[in-house]
Amino acid sequence: MQKRALVVGLGIAGMSAAIGLRRAGWTPVIIERAAERRTGGYFIFLFPEGRQAAADLGIADHLHTRNPAWKKGGNTWALDRRGNPKPELGFLDQPGPAAVLRGDIEAALWRSITHDGVADPVEVRFATTPIEIVQSADGVQVLLESAGSGAQYRETFDLVVGADGLRSTVRRMVFGPDEDYLTDWNAMVCAFQLKEHVPSFAPTDTVVVPRAKRAAWVFGFADHAPTTLLTYRTDDIQKQFSGSRIEQLRSVYSGMDDPVVRHVLDSLEDAPDVLFDSVHQVQMSRWSSGRVVLLGDAAWCLTTYSGMGASASLCGGAALGKAVQEHPEDLDDALNAWETGLRPFITEQQRTAKIKQQRFVPSSKAAAALRAFILGVARRIIHRRLVAESSGHPAPAVSGTAR
Repeated sequence: MQKRALVVGLGIAGMSAAIGLRRAGWTPVIIERAAERRTGGYFIFLFPEGRQAAADLGIADHLHTRNPAWKKGGNTWALDRRGNPKPELGFLDQPGPAAVLRGDIEAALWRSITHDGVADPVEVRFATTPIEIVQSADGVQVLLESAGSGAQYRETFDLVVGADGLRSTVRRMVFGPDEDYLTDWNAMVCAFQLKEHVPSFAPTDTVVVPRAKRAAWVFGFADHAPTTLLTYRTDDIQKQFSGSRIEQLRSVYSGMDDPVVRHVLDSLEDAPDVLFDSVHQVQMSRWSSGRVVLLGDAAWCLTTYSGMGASASLCGGAALGKAVQEHPEDLDDALNAWETGLRPFITEQQRTAKIKQQRFVPSSKAAAALRAFILGVARRIIHRRLVAESSGHPAPAVSGTAR
């Protein structure tokens, strides 16, 4: 009989795990708390590791990328304190990362689990949550609840995959409370899609206002409305969730009277889909316990600043499928091999995320000045090479589908 796996979460990590397990001969079932699949989402970098994992999962041909054509002067601008734009080294100014929306990756994964030409697509149950997880030598018995009817029922699986995000329900039930694993970074992020770009900038431009302890970013795409990221440092996380979100952000960004911040805050008033949350990293000494394994943000959340969250989730799902395929008779060996192979990569990304945070939101005026100096030197070196090589800057060869 085919082994069955319950995957909790229909995000990048969950769908990647389901595809990896299906390719290994398992029968995955995905449950999702939301009533329907979420689309859209904020800006994501897809790095070479993630692009390789996408190929391993068989979704690369359906993954749409949105890299703007590179311009000789660059595509990224930083506003100084007088509001004047100056060229800055952008994330896409060098070969490697692909520009995508979270929804672009999820759309490619969704197509694979539902329209992959297989006789039996992956079963997905919306508005369903786990209530209880009980392990035994023979399997994992899970009590599930349907939000629509309120009905509860039990099913037994050979493996449970917790891919349900930073504040994972599976992690709390099997491993312990959030506070045992979440490290507080004393920072906040707010991300959403803009209807239109900041006036006076090209639709494909990225614009950043980096100040000490608070910053605003607008990311331009080749063929999509821009998205934005507001991020700031704070010693009082709880206060950030009290009262109106827009009033809180207007208070934090008061005094930053520039066109980017004004445009972003005004756009937030009627933005339909907004991520507003505190920043945490998940630190765990072990990602599995018996027949339950965590993956993606539930296991190792790298933070928004790492830029590697989507790539790591794709890698985790692809590697899990490979591990269970190579160890078909021993799940413990499979999970040990999976974690042994993946952990060095995750550890390195977690370690460098603090450094990357300084690029997104400097911790002080001195850090902001050092940031500007380093990026200025790097930009001159990289742009000289790019100009010498070509007058254009093609997007990474990932996308097989145009829109």
